[in-house]
Amino acid sequence: MTLLSASAVSVSLGGKQVLREVTFSVGSGEFVGLIGPNGAGKSTLLRSVLGLLPSDGMLQLDGQDIASMNARARAGKVAYLAQEREIAWAVPVETVVALGRSPHRPGFAPLGDTDRGIIDEAMRRMDVEAFRDRIATELSGGEKARVLAARALAQDTPLLLADEPTAGLDPSHQIALMRLFGDLAREGKSVVASLHDLGLAARWCSRLILLDHGRIVADGSPENVLTRESLRSVYGVEAFFGEADGARIVHPLDLADRGRALP
Repeated sequence: MTLLSASAVSVSLGGKQVLREVTFSVGSGEFVGLIGPNGAGKSTLLRSVLGLLPSDGMLQLDGQDIASMNARARAGKVAYLAQEREIAWAVPVETVVALGRSPHRPGFAPLGDTDRGIIDEAMRRMDVEAFRDRIATELSGGEKARVLAARALAQDTPLLLADEPTAGLDPSHQIALMRLFGDLAREGKSVVASLHDLGLAARWCSRLILLDHGRIVADGSPENVLTRESLRSVYGVEAFFGEADGARIVHPLDLADRGRALP
């Protein structure tokens, strides 16, 4: 089943074209890594899917034109973990995570048992249970990132979009988050995450979409997208390639014009 469909999507910001006729689809059970250098259009694409930026072309969410959906309807289908990690209100962590249930409750209706169970599970999965009663604004940057990820999980949507979700996390929590995204995909949900860490993208994503100058230049398995040629032409780097436990290892080593060609 196709959850997200983009057809010839173009976006211009400040008179500059940022996305150029981008076409792809995401089905149930996929963990898609959206990769590319700075300025490639990754964040713009995610924000366009959410209806936060005007775009040309067609964007559909679960078969429905996104432009025709109101905010509550979209929030029932897709959760968004933004790149910015600011929490504006000095409220307990549990209150922040509970905001993820807002699209599923009418008005100011109180949380029900189902809501509380989903909130508890989201906090457990993001390892923030110990912060439950702490004031969210007093947490470290990495702790805030995990709390906001728990809020997105609590939204319990079929599709999760995440913009650089591993930024600011220590290695163990980076791996835990990528493992969690993989688990969500195996449960039948889908995740699209923009990533700068090519090692994490290669090892954990089931599919990669490589953007460069606002266009998709490769779309497929990590093995087919992350090649020596693509890293040289798009990123301008040389890299080490290997394999461990059946998963690809990619580690950038040097700039392509400075590095030694690897065998």
